[in-house]
Amino acid sequence: MKDMRSNISSKLLKTRVLLRHRGLARFIPLTRLFSRQVLYDMLERYGMVYVKPDTGSLGIGVMKVEKQGRAYRYQSGTRIFAFASFPALFESLRQRIGRRKYLVQKGIHVLRHGGRPYDFRVMIQKNPARRWEPTGIAGRVAHPRKAVTNGSQGGTIFPAGTLLLPHAGRTRSLALLGLMNRMARVTAAQLGRAYPAMNELGLDIAVDGRLHPWILEVNTHPDPCPFTKLPDQRMIRKIVAYAKSYGRRYNLTCNKAKRAPHRSQ
Repeated sequence: MKDMRSNISSKLLKTRVLLRHRGLARFIPLTRLFSRQVLYDMLERYGMVYVKPDTGSLGIGVMKVEKQGRAYRYQSGTRIFAFASFPALFESLRQRIGRRKYLVQKGIHVLRHGGRPYDFRVMIQKNPARRWEPTGIAGRVAHPRKAVTNGSQGGTIFPAGTLLLPHAGRTRSLALLGLMNRMARVTAAQLGRAYPAMNELGLDIAVDGRLHPWILEVNTHPDPCPFTKLPDQRMIRKIVAYAKSYGRRYNLTCNKAKRAPHRSQ
């Protein structure tokens, strides 16, 4: 029997569905349920991880956790907490998390713009013919004092190509953007088989220093706000039009995300 929900809140559940597709698995960073042992093992293996709520959006509650030599630290919002031992780190995180279900995700050393990390929001929707179609890609540069890129956390929105060009050159940038759209199509098809009532997805895709893309998260009720900040409004117009065809109306009052300075476009 098919699950007819259109909004799936659990990040871990969505990750497990995507991992069933062999072609997608290489684009998905290791993601496990938060526990003392999991956190310890993943910090030993990767040196940096993200601890995030299993349900939630807008970057709320996401923490960057690092091991530096024998010391540890984590960043929550603009605040950084440092610890001399793993038990002290874990106890602080445990108190902050409380009884909520959290995940530990392998940290990706993402590309940066002006020293600030960035990633991409890729939008894919059912078009009026009820076929999945990628409708936009926007770059999101983190607030200068934060580790998350969300516009709702004060991130700055750039045209995707503007961010990739200095790292990848024109030909490779275009190839990467094409790959992101293909990843979105495969993701939509895979999730759509499990949840056929879905109409739209927002993929958060990061690119590492080797220009390998990673799907950090998939949102089944995505906020189109980043696209309102782009100089070219064709993407947001298409996104809004397609949403109307399946009955969704967006609130496009987007005050927290910033528009990229004109000289950078």
